[in-house]
Amino acid sequence: MSREFPIGLTPPDWLVRNLQPQQAPVNRPAAVRAAIAMSLPLAIGLAFGEPAYGAIASMGALSGVIGDTADAYRMRILNIAIPQLFGAVGVTVGSLVFGQGWLAVAAMTSVALLSGLISSIGAVASVSGLLLLLNCVIGAGLPLPQPWWLPPLLLSGGGLLVLALALLSWPLRSGVPERAAVAGTYRAVADLLGACGTKTYDAARYAVTQSLNQSYDLILARRARQHGRSPELVRLIAELNAITPVVEAAPAAHHFGRPLPEQVPAAVRLLADAIATGRRDPLDLGLPVPAGEPDRTLDHALRHAAEVVTAHNFDPRTIVDRLGLPQALDSARAGGTPIASLRVRVYRTARNVLLSGTSWRYGLRLALCIGIAQALVFLVPVARSYWIALTITFVLKPDFGSVFSRALLRALGTVAGLLVAAVVLAAVPRGWWDVPTLVVLAPLIPALTPRGYGYQTAAITPVILLLSDILNHLGTALLVPRLLDSLIGCAIALVAGYLLWPESWQTRVGDRLATAVADTAVYVEKAFGETADPASRARMRRRLYRDLSTIRTEFQRALTEPPPTGRRAAAWWPLVVAVERIVDTTTAARVRVKQGAPPPSPAEIAQITLQLRELSEGLRETEVLVPVRTDLTGPAESILEPLRQEVAAARAIASPH
Repeated sequence: MSREFPIGLTPPDWLVRNLQPQQAPVNRPAAVRAAIAMSLPLAIGLAFGEPAYGAIASMGALSGVIGDTADAYRMRILNIAIPQLFGAVGVTVGSLVFGQGWLAVAAMTSVALLSGLISSIGAVASVSGLLLLLNCVIGAGLPLPQPWWLPPLLLSGGGLLVLALALLSWPLRSGVPERAAVAGTYRAVADLLGACGTKTYDAARYAVTQSLNQSYDLILARRARQHGRSPELVRLIAELNAITPVVEAAPAAHHFGRPLPEQVPAAVRLLADAIATGRRDPLDLGLPVPAGEPDRTLDHALRHAAEVVTAHNFDPRTIVDRLGLPQALDSARAGGTPIASLRVRVYRTARNVLLSGTSWRYGLRLALCIGIAQALVFLVPVARSYWIALTITFVLKPDFGSVFSRALLRALGTVAGLLVAAVVLAAVPRGWWDVPTLVVLAPLIPALTPRGYGYQTAAITPVILLLSDILNHLGTALLVPRLLDSLIGCAIALVAGYLLWPESWQTRVGDRLATAVADTAVYVEKAFGETADPASRARMRRRLYRDLSTIRTEFQRALTEPPPTGRRAAAWWPLVVAVERIVDTTTAARVRVKQGAPPPSPAEIAQITLQLRELSEGLRETEVLVPVRTDLTGPAESILEPLRQEVAAARAIASPH
């Protein structure tokens, strides 16, 4: 057989995936806040004859702009204010060891280790760890004004200015982001119902999972701080609870094999509009007469949701949180015990981090790379080359995506940003003209960040170079050294932080998918067991979909890796979809039993769960798909026959051909 060779200069798929911009709307309010927050401090500094002070405060505003990503106002406080505290500590340490040789190397390496450890706690901690190290690098690499307390004060002031601007509309729009999230979930469910019986169902169901995750994370995290007594939060939780039976009925309608009438998704969109606007008037849903048992179940669920959405008052004691608190708090609530105090939670978190092998490995990787970078700067005569450590800090963030792809995009984004910076530094006179220049450049950061890391780098690079020029007055002489520094930083991150650590370039899709399959077996048992309560089943189903959503994210990250990692990851995709279909089919079977269909026998349940556990064991800790048996038999008329077919299909996919 002749072998086909590629013709032409078609780039590889992994490179195309890295360079392809993500579709996302422009956050115009965030762009306006960026323009004001980054130009105002510099203008004030120039007005008082201290442009360096203004430049440092604008650098602090830059970190606030990067963290200004949350919709809910309370989450903005966490995302911006807490990282600013860590950033103040970082710049203090960095400025104290500025020019201290090996002492600076040791201090930076220690800060990098600490940054890596705390980054594994959660999203806010990850940004805090990033800002701790980032500001430490700036403090150790740039000549900052004295006394020692002035740089952290200026940096924190700039970041808090972003927070103040973000909170200006809070009194007028309090609760609006949370309401918008719940309304968005209803619209996603409407799209799901519209996709029933079509090939777009799987994508619509994934969108519902993402929307539910966002809504519950926003609302329940806020409820955890307010003890669930806010009437507004009680209503939002009730509305999310009310849409859950509709989501559970969707798989049954989809497996029935025909599209639903247009009036059904239109009714859910009507409910979404009522939630977004706060309407409480009775609604005419215009639902058609149910044609069968699945339609009657969906009709009942929709009418119940309408009653909840239009209700005027709720008694908090009658609203049961069916789906539980976020993962960090779920176990505390599961047994009816009160949420642990802040001191206890901090202790538990610190203990988990110190005992986590993953946290230590990442911390050591980051510390090794930063140590190499600082030692290189100390040993080789490179003027103020803080950019190397700065590059490593941004690139070596596995929780932000593939280290390999980030290094590639960092290099390409830096080149694009330097071209813009060359024009700015050559054409814009130093002084007051820097203020309107920042007004133009700053909004590009929130506008391009959702497009991808390379686009974010291209937007940030000219801003940082402009502010750095105000401090060191090097002008266009900054450009070539900064490009070389970026390339050196990317090389250190790739070699010392990526290639030397096999776990970083091996896909973890198989191991995580194995865990999800094992959890699916437990879900099958709970779905048809007599002892499992509906709330427990709902929590497990949502947790399964959340885990599968995380696997999808890990899968997308792995696809951006070069061969063989990306090629191996692509082989897992059909099995990811198959496991999602198993969960859907289980839910559909459970709904049919609830409608009066004969329940399955314990032997049938045991057979399916055994097959799922065998599949899980065969997938665990493997980089390639492994052979498994697919001998599943049972009564053809059983409620579990579709589920048996899905499990057999998944096991067949897991067998190499």
